Amino acid sequence: MATVSRGIRAPIIRQGDDIVEITVDSVLMAAAQEGFSLRERDVIAVTEAVVARADGNYAKVDDVAEDVRKKLGGGHIGVVNPILSRNRFSICLKGIARGSRKVTVQLAYPSDEVGNHLVDPDVLDEAGVDPWSDVLTAEEFYKVCGGECRHPFTGVDYIEFYKTLIEAEGAEAEIIFSNRPETILNYTKNVLCCDTHTRERTRSRILKRGGEANVLTMCDILNAPVNGSGCCPEYGLLGSNKATEESIKLFPRNAREVAEGIQRLVMERTGVHVEAMVYGDGAFKDPVGKIWELADPVVSPGYTDGLIGLPNELKLKFLADNDYAELSGEALAEKIRERIREKDADLKGSMLSQGTTPRRLTDLIGSLCDLTSGSGDKGTPIVLVQDYFVNYGDR
Repeated sequence: MATVSRGIRAPIIRQGDDIVEITVDSVLMAAAQEGFSLRERDVIAVTEAVVARADGNYAKVDDVAEDVRKKLGGGHIGVVNPILSRNRFSICLKGIARGSRKVTVQLAYPSDEVGNHLVDPDVLDEAGVDPWSDVLTAEEFYKVCGGECRHPFTGVDYIEFYKTLIEAEGAEAEIIFSNRPETILNYTKNVLCCDTHTRERTRSRILKRGGEANVLTMCDILNAPVNGSGCCPEYGLLGSNKATEESIKLFPRNAREVAEGIQRLVMERTGVHVEAMVYGDGAFKDPVGKIWELADPVVSPGYTDGLIGLPNELKLKFLADNDYAELSGEALAEKIRERIREKDADLKGSMLSQGTTPRRLTDLIGSLCDLTSGSGDKGTPIVLVQDYFVNYGDR
């Protein structure tokens, strides 16, 4: 037995569908057709996109604009550290601009939070620009870049793209570049921190310098319904995606409920206790493009209790090279199995676990699921991970 990650085909999910029943039906149908069986502690995972779609967790751009206007005043708004994304952030920016008179966008450089590069760091070095202290206008930034600034993968000039988008909503647009969040206070006191994972630190730094400033994060926008819209109480606009030119799909608000529902229904139908989770972006970095995949606030917004915690594993090659260097073959294998069966319940700090991955189970399994399902046209929004918790000592 060894870990298997299997993409499961599902029908196209529409608003109002029973995502729990569809998920379980799809897994059991695949098992019958492909000749495998569910086993204890297998993990059934479903992508957040179809969970939110089935729940109808959508909002209109007008809803975003109204919430922004109500909470940030509708005048001059500073947008700090947004990511460079047509799918993720542009629809949010559209709503922000519609709810404002002027928007100053402060971009981090040479790259955004998740690794989308605006400029090669070597170019900054050659130009004598220090990204940790220098504040640049759009004109100055273009000059440093040689007159053009296009994303290497998408070919989009995000400076011009964001500026044009803001102006199309009737607001004045201004783009600046700084890695010091408090820079925005030189332009406006009404600020929306748009970074995902560093948002609270960004907010704290601005507030320490701003005093009377009104500083929110993306979690504060659409964290409650506006005109009957969807919402995400915990994460607001974070984790959202463009649905149409005038609507946005929000991060799931019922992920825990869905995961527990899948677990219960599988038990009712098969008598097998599985774990279940809702997953979004995986937490890994592309070594070539330098993009960190995790644009969602978390890898998994909801999961069953059996997925709480971190791995507690021994490093097999450490044992083979050190404790049992004189052994080989079945004698070596049996000694290692014995050590695994006798390992401490918590190996934190032990040299025997060095080199193992100190990450949460939900981050590891969710990343595996994201890589398995992909983000395109595979049609497998459900992933079955089997024997993840089986180790060498269980053979």
